[in-house]
Amino acid sequence: MDDIFDSSLNLEETHFKEGYDEGYTHGLISGKEDATQVGLKVGFEIGEELGFYRGCVDIWTSVIRVDPTQFSQRAKTGITQMEELLHKYPLMDPENSQVQEIMDSLRVKFKMVSSSLHVKLEYNGYPKSSAEANDIQF
Repeated sequence: MDDIFDSSLNLEETHFKEGYDEGYTHGLISGKEDATQVGLKVGFEIGEELGFYRGCVDIWTSVIRVDPTQFSQRAKTGITQMEELLHKYPLMDPENSQVQEIMDSLRVKFKMVSSSLHVKLEYNGYPKSSAEANDIQF
């Protein structure tokens, strides 16, 4: 008679464990799917921004080759530094600890070069400041 009651006492614990195991397995599967989608989106955005900077550097370098007196020495140095940062960026190692540091340096160099050239170039995908974000209307 005790065996019958023992199984019913453990019934709640058994169902709790089964539910936990099923939920954990489902969470692993959906988490991997979500992570893949986020990774693709972020990777595309970073690649797009790096491509923008690469295009600017290529154009500026072409101008320097045609007419070396066109830009100041400060602008030329900034362009060279951007070139080095682009080469240094670990495209095949996104978990590298320097990824964010290099991207931040690229953004700063880009602003410095644009300013020294007296041009207003802007990467459309670049994160907006909080002041600009307040102007968004729905």
